[in-house]
Amino acid sequence: MKAGERDSAMQAFRNGTAQLLVATTVVEVGVDVPEASIIIIEHAERFGLAQLHQLRGRVGRSDQQSSCLLVYHGALSETAAKRLGVMRDTNDGFVIAEEDLELRGPGEFLGQRQSGMPEFVLADLAAHRDLLGLARSEAGRALEQNDQKHMNLLLSLFERDSAVKFLASG
Repeated sequence: MKAGERDSAMQAFRNGTAQLLVATTVVEVGVDVPEASIIIIEHAERFGLAQLHQLRGRVGRSDQQSSCLLVYHGALSETAAKRLGVMRDTNDGFVIAEEDLELRGPGEFLGQRQSGMPEFVLADLAAHRDLLGLARSEAGRALEQNDQKHMNLLLSLFERDSAVKFLASG
């Protein structure tokens, strides 16, 4: 659909003129219709946990009973089965985020990969989750005090110490 047609369809759904909205994942953002009570997600095996959780959050925004139907096709991979199992078992966003971290890995914090094995020298996010707060406060302290020695140490933990020369240049 062109933007104008899409906006008209979304408005008709919002104001109740349309009782059904068939959409792509564009509904993940910008749709807040408290009366929406059912969402059917086709090919749910293709989506990640965060996106499934966001899509499911489009319904159940009022006191009406709501349902999210996850429809999948064909045999599920082990990972897809785990993802759908998590979605079936919990509505807790924190639990879903932890499971997502376990299944996909953290990717790169200072790069562009969104999933995969971490590139830390010493830390494993799944095992050392409790240390993230300490690392954050230490990084903040090092920045506040312009402590180059500690900043270099922290960057080396992320294997990003080679970036120091670029950061120092402004």
